[in-house]
Amino acid sequence: MNSKRLLPRTVDDPDDHAGLRDEVRTFLRESKESGAFTAGVDTWLTDWNPEFSRRLADRGWIGMTIPNQYGGHGRSHVERFVVTEELLAAGAPVAAHWIADRQIAPSLLRFGTEEQKHKYLPAIAKAECFFGIGMSEPDSGSDLASVRTKAVQVDGGWRITGTKVWTSGAHQADAFFALARTSPKDSAARHAGLSQFIVDLRAEGVEMRPIVSMTGGHHFNEVMMDDVFVPDRMVLGGIGDGWRQVTSELAYERSGPERFLSTFPLLAGTAEHAAAGRMSDGGIGRLMARIAGLHHMSSAIAGALRRGERADSAAAAVKLLGTVTEGDIAEYADLHLDRDAEPEQSGRYRDLVDRALLQRPGFTLRGGTTEILEGVVARELGLR
Repeated sequence: MNSKRLLPRTVDDPDDHAGLRDEVRTFLRESKESGAFTAGVDTWLTDWNPEFSRRLADRGWIGMTIPNQYGGHGRSHVERFVVTEELLAAGAPVAAHWIADRQIAPSLLRFGTEEQKHKYLPAIAKAECFFGIGMSEPDSGSDLASVRTKAVQVDGGWRITGTKVWTSGAHQADAFFALARTSPKDSAARHAGLSQFIVDLRAEGVEMRPIVSMTGGHHFNEVMMDDVFVPDRMVLGGIGDGWRQVTSELAYERSGPERFLSTFPLLAGTAEHAAAGRMSDGGIGRLMARIAGLHHMSSAIAGALRRGERADSAAAAVKLLGTVTEGDIAEYADLHLDRDAEPEQSGRYRDLVDRALLQRPGFTLRGGTTEILEGVVARELGLR
């Protein structure tokens, strides 16, 4: 077996920022007490609250890693990691700004033009501009090489036609990054000929259909583009460089604490039930240990991103292990829930359990299926 290191070196310690963590915890506690939000599960995907996002922006907790000259705060990825962990652990409503802050901003910094950076980054940091992601397509699964959306060059720009699915928040977002084919598919180089575009989701030719989940909630969408014009200045990076850019972007999408903390408010509630003697099984300790290990893995990647190191395979490992853990938390809580308990004892807790169970099928699908991620990790370790 290849002995190369899968995970980055652990150099930066999030515990070095205990003061920042305490500040965020105080803000979140006071916000909950004032009724600004109620803790939930999977809130980074499902709980869209622009007002709350702007409150975070006012405190400098959005756009933390964006340089000052682009309206950000010039702080480290590790400091941002501390803030996002606390927001997720509290079950705060952060879906509105999440995608823009997590991966759109870093991609703009790396591949965007100066015009694009000055147009979008200050607005992202102020929680005034929200983004979606246009990668997945019908019948394509996790195989982005099979992208069929086409971009045809015309005078002054490109005309894009195709359909994207599972576009979280697109019905409320301002724009998304669309991955499209700009040259014919080459059987010898399946990922060649792809490019990225910044598409205005209110542009002529854009149509959306809601995808309603089992919870009755609407955060996923099908986005259809029919000959949508995108000017040359809204091409992201280089034509034909889409696959390289998307691969880099996925490191931000897959490695963050949202990949193992989506059900943390439920885990915390389960621990409270165990402490009150309403559970006797020791499995909760094993779940806590897995979360602790994932915390260290994810924080190591945050440090690697700060240093500009490659972290895509490590991010795949965090996503693979983390989303399985999230689902196991939901299953454990359901198995040990006494549904005949008095409502005042478990009403809110039962709601968390039920919502986590309904959200669970999506945990191991979004951001790359389990099978795809296992392949990424296996190739990195020389097993394939």
